[in-house]
Amino acid sequence: MDSGGTTSKKIALFLLSQNISLFGSSVVGFAIIWHITLETSSGMWLTLSTICAMFPQVIISLWGGVWADRHNRKTLIMLTDGFIALSTFGLAIAFWAGFQRLELLLAVSVVRSIGAGIQTPAVHAIFPQLVPREKLTRIQGINHTLGSVLLLLSPAVGGVLLGSVNIAWAFMLDVFTAILAIVVMLFIKVDTIERTEKKASVFAELRDGVVYAFNNPLLKRLIICYAFSVFLFTPAAVLTPLLVERSYGNDVWLLTANEIVWSAGAIVGGIFVSLYGNFKSKVRAIAISLGAFGITFALMGVAGKFIIYLIFMGVAGFFMPIIATSETVLIQVITEPSKMGRVFSIIQIVAASSMPLAILLFGPMADVISVEVILVFSGILLLLTGIIFYLSSRKLIFS
Repeated sequence: MDSGGTTSKKIALFLLSQNISLFGSSVVGFAIIWHITLETSSGMWLTLSTICAMFPQVIISLWGGVWADRHNRKTLIMLTDGFIALSTFGLAIAFWAGFQRLELLLAVSVVRSIGAGIQTPAVHAIFPQLVPREKLTRIQGINHTLGSVLLLLSPAVGGVLLGSVNIAWAFMLDVFTAILAIVVMLFIKVDTIERTEKKASVFAELRDGVVYAFNNPLLKRLIICYAFSVFLFTPAAVLTPLLVERSYGNDVWLLTANEIVWSAGAIVGGIFVSLYGNFKSKVRAIAISLGAFGITFALMGVAGKFIIYLIFMGVAGFFMPIIATSETVLIQVITEPSKMGRVFSIIQIVAASSMPLAILLFGPMADVISVEVILVFSGILLLLTGIIFYLSSRKLIFS
């Protein structure tokens, strides 16, 4: 059995590795979205970019969750980090060589999405192997705080790179951080989860995971709520750079401020969760966060002035670590370890399919009506989603 010091070292190294990787990926993500926004000012191009970044995860997650339950999760995480870094390195070389078509950005987004679809279930599933159950909420809160700090820095770094040097340097930063993340992971020992069930085909094991998840009343409600909330969260997640560019100006610093304020709010929220986040009812915490998102998104749509818009953006950011931690820990606590990867692959599939479906609706809509109107509409529906989830789930035994 590991000592407390060894366990703490594992947790610290894992958080370091994942947040280093997150930082590089975030810089690339911002650089791609901003480059497309500034080049096209088109909701349709943002739609294509989002679909390429999200939809491949839906397909590959069918395998990703099963692999996370079959194989060593640490190895999967390292391999996918390397796979994503290699594709990004190729993109940087192409841009330096003068081949800078937007279609190439979309193609590499597809490759990166495939890597993320394999990696994400393994990352979520590995936490209970490293973190004692009673510390899950606190560690997740610390993780979200670190992630938010890096997300605060990454748009600033992305803005500097995009505004001063070739965008290819943003791609190379992701390559360097991925290599560093892999090196850190080498120092963590993680065993493969022992399984009592016999190996079957990928689709048979996925079906078993789906049956397991939807036979659990709370997991079922959580997955359904997650689908609706991701769908309605999409306009704020994807279209706000377009809102800023159209309504407040196309300077890079405006787009940077848009992301920095969100991340600043999330940092405060992450600190709050790490200190006070052992909520008695995680169902209530999820519902309150959804309601807060709905209200703040609607207010962002009617703000009128950029500074007021940023205030509401920051308030919304505060609730992101609360809902993310509550959802993740709730799933980790009520799910069998041998099925953890498949359950999180279902969550990944829901998220990765809901957002492209939403952007197929909201992206073209943004070329017809204002993004502000879309935010008000989606905000009202998010508030209703939170209310319905709470009323239907509050009496369940694991709430």
